[in-house]
Amino acid sequence: MSDTRQHAHELIDRLPQAQLSALVGLLETILDPVTAALRDAPLDDEGETEDEKREVQEARDWLARNGGRGIRHDEAMRRLGLK
Repeated sequence: MSDTRQHAHELIDRLPQAQLSALVGLLETILDPVTAALRDAPLDDEGETEDEKREVQEARDWLARNGGRGIRHDEAMRRLGLK
């Protein structure tokens, strides 16, 4: 193990739990910034519009009429003229 890695391990071993948790968050951000950004993103606090509510209900009704199954990807692409 390199001297730097060993030194990092020694420092980590000396940290109290609260600081260790903060360090883990920092390391996760360094190693995977996209996941960290998603984890830290605020919740969507915008209310659903009446149009959105209606469209969601239409989608649920469609699924109910079709046995709860959606459209296969290749079929959706064909219907959209993309295949």
